[in-house]
Amino acid sequence: MASAMKVTYLSDKQQFIVPFFNENYIVDCNTQSICHAANGTVPGIGALILILHYLTFFETRAEPVHKWVSLKEIPNGGMLFYPAFHKESICGLIKAFGHQSSLLLECAKRIGGQQAGFGDASAVFQAFPQIPLCAVIWEGDEEVSANATILFDPSIEHYLHIESVIGLGGYLATKLIKLAAPESRRGHDVW
Repeated sequence: MASAMKVTYLSDKQQFIVPFFNENYIVDCNTQSICHAANGTVPGIGALILILHYLTFFETRAEPVHKWVSLKEIPNGGMLFYPAFHKESICGLIKAFGHQSSLLLECAKRIGGQQAGFGDASAVFQAFPQIPLCAVIWEGDEEVSANATILFDPSIEHYLHIESVIGLGGYLATKLIKLAAPESRRGHDVW
């Protein structure tokens, strides 16, 4: 499992070290706990679930294909769940970054995002070692509405079930939106 998921397994401690959005988390099989490797804090329930699902869902070895698709193109329900995903995640990105796309890049850097070449601003994130995500913003003006999307590598279907794919996209959107909040930009974390 560690090899396929590109995580570290410490057999003497029965621990997995799982990179998640540019930070390492320790999944301890003995204590049945997950904590941040650097400071020992326990992540929120959403992160806990995503980390566990990443370790346990693996279906077949698949490398990222370095192609981007919408949630609608992910098999087993992407099209079905897209309207709710758009409402819960994409609309928040549009509101936070739709008239200030450069802010996306500023926020993305704080969680390991690298500038990409899509839209008015975009960034690629390494959510997990085998799962990249891309957030894209198109600025709006008087004539054209702002827009946004989160793109996935199609190989994600081999690493997470559709509910977790949606959860991961939502997790990224929420992190970016919180980082865009004025109080966060002044240096205070809001979560």
